[in-house]
Amino acid sequence: MYVRTSTRKTSDGRSVRYLQLAHNEWDPAVQRSRTKVLYSFGREDDLDRAGIQRLVAALSRLLDPAAAASATAPGGLEFTEARPLGGVHVLDALWRRLGIDAALRARLSGRRLGERAERILFALVANRALAPSSKLAATSWIAHDVHIDGLDTVVDEACYRAMDWLLEVEPALAEEVFHATAHLLNLEVDLLFFDTTSTYFETDEADDPVGRDEHGHRVGDDAEPVSEAGFRSFGKSKDHRDDLPQVIVGMAVTRDGIPVRCWCWPGNTADSALIRQVKADMRAWSLARVVWVADRGFASAANRRFLQQGGGHYILGEKLRGGTPAADAALSRQGRYQTVRDNLQVKEVRLAPDLADDRFVVCYNPAEAERDAATRARHVAALTELIDGTDTLPRSRRDELAGVISTKPHLKRYLRRTPGGLLRVDAAAIKTEANLDGKYLLRTSDPTLSTEDIALGYKQLLEVERGWRTMKQVIDLRPVYHRKEDRIRAHVILCWLALLHIRIIETTTGRTWPTVRDELQRLQAITYTGPAGTFRQTTTLTKTQRDLLTALDIEAPKKILDLATRG
Repeated sequence: MYVRTSTRKTSDGRSVRYLQLAHNEWDPAVQRSRTKVLYSFGREDDLDRAGIQRLVAALSRLLDPAAAASATAPGGLEFTEARPLGGVHVLDALWRRLGIDAALRARLSGRRLGERAERILFALVANRALAPSSKLAATSWIAHDVHIDGLDTVVDEACYRAMDWLLEVEPALAEEVFHATAHLLNLEVDLLFFDTTSTYFETDEADDPVGRDEHGHRVGDDAEPVSEAGFRSFGKSKDHRDDLPQVIVGMAVTRDGIPVRCWCWPGNTADSALIRQVKADMRAWSLARVVWVADRGFASAANRRFLQQGGGHYILGEKLRGGTPAADAALSRQGRYQTVRDNLQVKEVRLAPDLADDRFVVCYNPAEAERDAATRARHVAALTELIDGTDTLPRSRRDELAGVISTKPHLKRYLRRTPGGLLRVDAAAIKTEANLDGKYLLRTSDPTLSTEDIALGYKQLLEVERGWRTMKQVIDLRPVYHRKEDRIRAHVILCWLALLHIRIIETTTGRTWPTVRDELQRLQAITYTGPAGTFRQTTTLTKTQRDLLTALDIEAPKKILDLATRG
């Protein structure tokens, strides 16, 4: 398809040019191509240039930004490249609004790293949010695949130096970022949720043990270690990869799902005491009255006493099976449930002072109870099929089968052995389990919270689990390409900062980050090169992109980003 020009003579002898949109068609009858006029634009000196420009713009919207830029390049200029801009533009605006750039630059004063380190750290955070990759791959991404204001290229050594320095300033930076975020979003920090996860490494070798303090950090030669452990160690994996070394990552999250800080411990660290360190680390933040919310892994008596120091309180999950005498008594008490919301029913149980001073709330979800009953029925049916007809087997064969069943916890709990060694389905165990269908038990030290607030507050612990899913599936916390402890810790901090930006964007816009990211990345920076020099400009904003920027209160990028003339 092309623009065809024809010339005609007027009555006064002048030559007039006419423009037509045409293309060639093959005529099989005469075995040659013929010109077919698709549209006539009329006389060149009477051309509706504004109308043609509107037509080109309308057609360009059907193309991707790079192709559209190439198609509409001004005369004399050559379109050379297009890079995604929108995602970085939004992340950078939030980075500055939270004061992270100023906080880092202030701490860079007098350092050999220079202010360029702030831009490098932002680029690494943006890489986690937009295109997670190794630090080596991130340098190529920065140089060729994205437009970052103030940073054209970077080498991997500069990335590692910036990460090492980030680890030094993280405690002070985390506090400044938290207060800026709380002010920006008017956060409610009356509830803080804490949970841990693990992330494994694709290696068979754990790190050599070194002396560590009570917080899991390495100690110097002049300090007495509390324990010895390698950072990448074998432990109880929450990813079901006990065969690989791992590290433990903890996160504190507000009721709005905003992650306020992250921690990292050796892979063999037990969960039980970690929440005490977390509270101690955040004591200097001058938070108002805080209720800590955590699952049953943190419900030890020592943790409960520690969380109450300084007027604090807690909402903790309690074990339903094999729990404390107080928990057993709470579950056995009769009472009427009160429906609150979201198919959730609650009842509070008051115990005698000699059993517990805390309040207990039993939560019941009828829909979850139906699922539990159906799951148990499948397990009992599978167990029945396994042991059916075993009475005729030798005892050694029955012992062997019982050993196999003992490796399957979902079947083991329903198996009973008679004094004679026969295998039976345990009807009493089934009845006990049925009494727990759809239930979970909460324990709180706060005397002022209503039962509804207690139940719904604990239910918001799901926000932490959502954060872990984002960290692992969107930001790609794993795989970790580092082997040095400090680099692994810095990598976790970068992932936390990326998650912080993502959750602010999701909370503000009401949309998921993958949806927002994909739309923003269609806003691109395009580069033209011509005889006079090079300039870079942005593509036209779509309505959706404009709505996202409005919701986030972020100005659109400048139309002309760079202009370099040749001398």
